[in-house]
Amino acid sequence: MTDQHLPPTSRRPGFATQQVHAGVPGAGADGSAVAGGPQAGGVNPRATPIHLSAGFVFDDFEQARDRFAGTDDGFTYTRIGNPTTSALEGRIAALEGGRGAILVGSGQAAVSTAVLALLAAGDHLVSATSIYEGSRGLFLDNFGRLGIETSFVADANDAAEWDAAVRPSTKAFFVESIPNPKNDIVDIALVAEVAHRHGIALIVDNTFATPYLERPLEHGADLVVHSASKFLAGHGTVLGGVVVTGDGFDWAVTDARGARFPHLTSPVAALGGSSYVERFGRDALAVYARDVVVSRFGPTPSPLNAFLIQQGIETLSLRVSRQSESALAVARWLERHPLVESVDYAGLESSPYRALAARYLPRGQGSVFAFTLRGGAEAARTFFDSVGLFTRMTHLGDVRSLIIHPASTTHAQRTPEQRAAAGIGDGLLRLSIGVEDVDDLLDDLEQAFGAVLAGEAGRAVAAAADAHRASGTEADAPGASGTDAPRASDTALFAGAA
Repeated sequence: MTDQHLPPTSRRPGFATQQVHAGVPGAGADGSAVAGGPQAGGVNPRATPIHLSAGFVFDDFEQARDRFAGTDDGFTYTRIGNPTTSALEGRIAALEGGRGAILVGSGQAAVSTAVLALLAAGDHLVSATSIYEGSRGLFLDNFGRLGIETSFVADANDAAEWDAAVRPSTKAFFVESIPNPKNDIVDIALVAEVAHRHGIALIVDNTFATPYLERPLEHGADLVVHSASKFLAGHGTVLGGVVVTGDGFDWAVTDARGARFPHLTSPVAALGGSSYVERFGRDALAVYARDVVVSRFGPTPSPLNAFLIQQGIETLSLRVSRQSESALAVARWLERHPLVESVDYAGLESSPYRALAARYLPRGQGSVFAFTLRGGAEAARTFFDSVGLFTRMTHLGDVRSLIIHPASTTHAQRTPEQRAAAGIGDGLLRLSIGVEDVDDLLDDLEQAFGAVLAGEAGRAVAAAADAHRASGTEADAPGASGTDAPRASDTALFAGAA
C-alpha cells in the first residue's frame, strides 16, 4: 500500500488505516501508486476524483499502439479500466490481502466473472448447498445452459462430501464465508485442502463477513467475491461487485488428462504466442478475467459508483464492528423470547457453529441472521407488517436495519420440500442489523411481537409458547411482552471478540 500522506514504515498498516489510505488516484491493482505527486496543473486532490469519461486520450501513435499491446499500463477505455475504479480495486485488494481486484457492476457479475474465468462448457462446479439463492439460480439455470454443470454438497464442513463430489472435470469449489441466511459457518481451510489436493480452485463469497471480519485468502481461498453493494458500500445507494485474486494457486497445474486450465496455459495470438501463465505467472487468471471475461461481457461499473463504494469503505470497520456487536445483542434477546422457535446466529453460545465462528470470526460474527417464529407464515406476516424501525427490503449490510421473509420472496421459487431441507421455514425471518441504538431495535421487535399476539395467530402462538415453556426447556424465558428480556447493556460480548 502506497500513499504519500503515510509515514514510511516496515510494518503493515492496520485495517482501519488501509481502509482510508490504500489505493490512490491512478493506483495499481496492488494499492501502489502508478504516479505520485501533484497532478497536472498543480491539482492534487486528497479524495479520489471521479473520472466520468468513456475513454482516455493518447499522447501519440506509439502510446496508443503500446497500450493496446499491453506494454504501456495507462488507461484506454472505461470498460477495461478507469482511474477511479482502479483506486478502489487497489484498496479492496489491500484489505483482503490479495494480489489484485476487479470491480464489476454487481455481486452477481462478480460471481459470474469468477466462474467464467475458470470454467467452460463441459466443466463441473461443486458448491455448498447453503448459499445465496441468486447464486444457486445462476449456477443451475444460466451456467447450465452454457454447459457448466453444478452439484451441491449438503454439509460444507464434511471433507468426505467434497471428495465424493469431485470429477475429472471439476474445476472450482464455491462457498460463502457466512452463508445466507442460516449462518452455518464454513471451515474454509478444510474445503481448500480438499480442493487443492485435486487441483481445484476455491471461490469464497465474503459478502457477509467483509475483510474486516474474515480474509478467506489467508485460509486457502484462491478467489474472493463480494457484492460491494452491501457492507462495502454500506448505505444502500449503489450496486457493485468485486473479484479479488490470491497468489497461492498454480494455474499451470496438470493432471492425467493434461493442463487443468488450458485457456491459461495454451498459446494465445494476442500475447504473441505466449500463454497467460507464461506472460503473467500467478496473475494469469486475474489478467484473463479482466481482459477476456470482463472486457468482452462488459459488466462495467460506473466510476461514480466506484467513488461511492470507496467512500463507504472508509468507515467499514466502524460500521461492521458496531453492527456485529448489536446483532449479537439482538440474537441473544430473540433466543430468550418465548415466541421464537430458533435463532440462527453463529455468535450465540448455543450455535453449533460457535467454535468455527471463534476461529474464523474473532472480531465479530456479522450482522445478518435469521430467526424462526412460532406460528408459521401467519405469525411471520403479522410480524413483518408490524415493524416500524426495521425497513422491509431485500437488501443487507445497510446502515439501516432491514427485514425480509425468505419463504415468500428470495426463496419463493423453491418447492416447500426444498425450503424445508434448507431450513427455510414459513416462520423464518432474516434480519440485517444496522447502526441504530440496540434498545430502539429491541423496542421495535418487541412491539411487533405484541402485534403477533394480538392478531389472529396470537392464540395459537401463545399456546405453543406455553407448551414450550411447560416442557422446561426455557424455564427462565421472559414474558410475552418481552419486558423481562435482556437489554443491550445486559449482554456481554462474544468471548473471542477483539
